[in-house]
Amino acid sequence: MIDQDNSRTADEDGSSARQRAIEAYDNARERASDTLGEAPLIALAGGLAAGALIAALLPRTQTEARLVGPTARRVKDSARNALNAARETGTQRLDELGISREKGEETIRNLLGSITDAAKASATAAADSVRNKG
Repeated sequence: MIDQDNSRTADEDGSSARQRAIEAYDNARERASDTLGEAPLIALAGGLAAGALIAALLPRTQTEARLVGPTARRVKDSARNALNAARETGTQRLDELGISREKGEETIRNLLGSITDAAKASATAAADSVRNKG
């Protein structure tokens, strides 16, 4: 009889451990589902980052290099050409508008000078106000 009591206790402990595991799984699944529902883009970004990390850690095979290499070169070339075209078009448009690096630097210097003058005038006014009240 004592053995039966001990086996029941063991069964009950096993059953409660099993129940706790099931509840923990259900809670984790609900939290993951809620997170995906609230922020699907974050979940997508996390999945992409995890995939990129795994891909970076795996060694490249010869077959992969042979099959993917030409496509990767075309994509890089296309991206480089697009960047160059955008840079040239942007530079031309800025030139048409009369905007240059030198003018931009001059504008920033003038702006910073004006801010400095305004800060000095404010500090002087504050100091004068304190002196006059004191």
